[in-house]
Amino acid sequence: MQKPVKEETAVLVALINRRQSEEQTREYLEELSFLAETLGTRTIKTVTQKMDTPDVSTFVGKGKLEEIKEYVKAMNVDKVIFDDDLSPSQLRNLEKVLRTTIFDRSLLILEIFLKRAKTSQARTQVELARYQYLLPRLTRMWTHLERQRGGTGTRGGAGEKEIETDRRVIRNQISVLKKKLDKIDKQKTTQRKSRSNITRVALVGYTNVGKSTIMTLLSKSDVFAENKLFATVDSTVRKVVINDIPFLLSDTVGFIRKLPHTLVESFKSTLDEIREADILLHVVDVSHPGFEEQIEIVNKTLSEIDAGDKPTILVFNKMDLYRKLLESSEEPIYLNGEENLALIRKHYATRQDYFSVCISAKKNENFGEFRDLLSEQVKKRHYMIYPNYMKNEYF
Repeated sequence: MQKPVKEETAVLVALINRRQSEEQTREYLEELSFLAETLGTRTIKTVTQKMDTPDVSTFVGKGKLEEIKEYVKAMNVDKVIFDDDLSPSQLRNLEKVLRTTIFDRSLLILEIFLKRAKTSQARTQVELARYQYLLPRLTRMWTHLERQRGGTGTRGGAGEKEIETDRRVIRNQISVLKKKLDKIDKQKTTQRKSRSNITRVALVGYTNVGKSTIMTLLSKSDVFAENKLFATVDSTVRKVVINDIPFLLSDTVGFIRKLPHTLVESFKSTLDEIREADILLHVVDVSHPGFEEQIEIVNKTLSEIDAGDKPTILVFNKMDLYRKLLESSEEPIYLNGEENLALIRKHYATRQDYFSVCISAKKNENFGEFRDLLSEQVKKRHYMIYPNYMKNEYF
């Protein structure tokens, strides 16, 4: 009989400063805890410290570091996870003091992506991003990424010669993966060019906002959806027909605060589905207290990949949960209820090609209005491709 796998535990660490209030820090730590849970790690303590800038050597101050050290030792904690990226020197110093596995936010996200990636393309993209992130940070971190060296709880350090050998191995792997990804990118570019005679729509949004559920409802096909961060890593494309007009709908990876730069670079081919789309469906979890910040994060990421000026439908999802919060919450963001949401919708509808709709995909609420709005925008694009449109199949 197989023994049950021991649940790993973690301490989460974040700073409160002028750019990040105590309330924001609490929200970010909740998200970090959700990320850790997605990787199978249970948060048993969160630690915060008020500092204008991180300590260059150990991220937190000496007194706070000693407090974390004593707790890690007493509770035999498996991981200490920092909500910001650590420099190579910070990582080395923290591992020496805490004597346990150290994660920062980027590495945690990379590990989740690696766990979630199913296709050869996605795995290649994530492995490349992870190796590029890892190369300047080689310490014992290599031992908890390579399972054959003792698992995630390994506490011994690699010698300098061993680390140099690992660096050469990683550089070689990066070279191999880049060549493999270049080949995949060329194949994907050819595939996308072959779809130029059909309207393309891409689902975008913060992670865990319900994009895959909407994909399932629109395409009437099974698409994996789960209440975990980054349930979708692999890009999924489906043909959809509404009112006799066909279009391609793609579900893409969710964005998140501080998405690792190496991951964005490696996911170029996947993000091209967004860049080359004709229409964006920007899905928002309106029940999340920080949904306005999430909208801004997604908009900023879209601008960074040159996709910020596309015709967009802002889809306020999870209205059923939002109404429950209206009834029970004393949070300021919910106090004005539907009026507040109407103002937010008006604020984002400043562009002529920017629309919004409120739905609950899970409850199939107001989905008809959403389909009609989408159909109207697809029709406009379709008539641009086929001015003399006749009822035919184009895919």
